[in-house]
Amino acid sequence: MTFALLGDTPYGEPQRAVFPALVETINAERGVRFVLHAGDVKNSSSTCDDARFADLAELFGTFADPFVLTPGDNEWTDCHHADAGRYPPTERLDAVRRVFYPTDGRTLGRHPMRVRNQAADPRHRAFRENVLFTYHGVVFATVHVVGGANGLLPWAELPGGDRPKARTAEVAARTAAALDWIDAAFALAARTDAPGVLLMMQAEPTGARGFAEIRTRITGHARGYRKPVLLVHGDEHVYEVQRAYAGVRNLTRLETFGNTATRWLRVTADPRTPGVFSWRPRIVPPAS
Repeated sequence: MTFALLGDTPYGEPQRAVFPALVETINAERGVRFVLHAGDVKNSSSTCDDARFADLAELFGTFADPFVLTPGDNEWTDCHHADAGRYPPTERLDAVRRVFYPTDGRTLGRHPMRVRNQAADPRHRAFRENVLFTYHGVVFATVHVVGGANGLLPWAELPGGDRPKARTAEVAARTAAALDWIDAAFALAARTDAPGVLLMMQAEPTGARGFAEIRTRITGHARGYRKPVLLVHGDEHVYEVQRAYAGVRNLTRLETFGNTATRWLRVTADPRTPGVFSWRPRIVPPAS
């Protein structure tokens, strides 16, 4: 079972212009069953207006296969910046949910896929972006974790300045949802004897402020699970692989390419292999 992995793209108008070629390449790639995007669908200096979001959602809808997105900070937490339009981030988060997750339990793409989403949980009804599904027995989950200390950085460029109560309340609610969703993913894996688990989020859950609880939850579950766990993220724009992540032998961190519309990862999950997950970098061929 093979899928495409992207992140931090399209960054700016030049990448937006060539992104259709990336879509065409992936659509033509034999064996790809769905597309995962690890967040940041625009750069931080471009505007966060509804028209841009609508254009990008329409663009992502041109993938032939199901398209699964987890939000990045550029889509909403960074929208307080002057270049981005000085939007209140929580207002833009509502817009992200409305535009990129229009139907609960269904992905984007020309042939969408049914998924379980966290909005079905009465404790976390807002979190329609956190989705969970299985494919050939492997458990996949997206978890809304973003850069900028997971959203803790001040919204300093808003008219009137930062709104610390709203900001910290949002982070607390989203972190609680993330922890519960990680629990749910591993509970499903244990219940179904899944051969592997893939977690995707925008930012790497380091031990720094904003991420520590999430990192501890992931590493604790991975140790107990013992089978291969792949932690996928973007944010830093560097293709990178770190095995035995955080000292957990069966946990691998995979950062996808970023700030490019010409490179992506073709990832395969094969339960017959010891590591389950493998991948190859791919390049969009130049236009003839």
